[in-house]
Amino acid sequence: MADIDVGLMRGTLDLLILKALTWGPRHGYGVVDWIEQATGEALLVGEGTLYPALHRLEAQGWIEAEWGLSENNRHAKFYRLTATGRAQLRTGLSAWQQFVEAASRALHTTATPRTA
Repeated sequence: MADIDVGLMRGTLDLLILKALTWGPRHGYGVVDWIEQATGEALLVGEGTLYPALHRLEAQGWIEAEWGLSENNRHAKFYRLTATGRAQLRTGLSAWQQFVEAASRALHTTATPRTA
């Protein structure tokens, strides 16, 4: 993927993580796996990107974590969406959709905008 503004990428990753947790608790690998599958592997998220994002979302109260056993019987931290996180996802999805639509209009325009 081409270089894109870090703020845009961070906000997008946050929304993807929140979305991944809408179906129930997941450990970090489960979140990454969902994102990669949902995007057709167009977005590959490394541990160095994922775990700071999970910690940031936890600090904001959008997700909660607890230790449990993975399907491989290993100790893993499972993250779940909070009510605040669910509300943030709804707000974020709406803002994201507005951004995408506006950016798409601008990027597909074939005429020079009028000047005042």
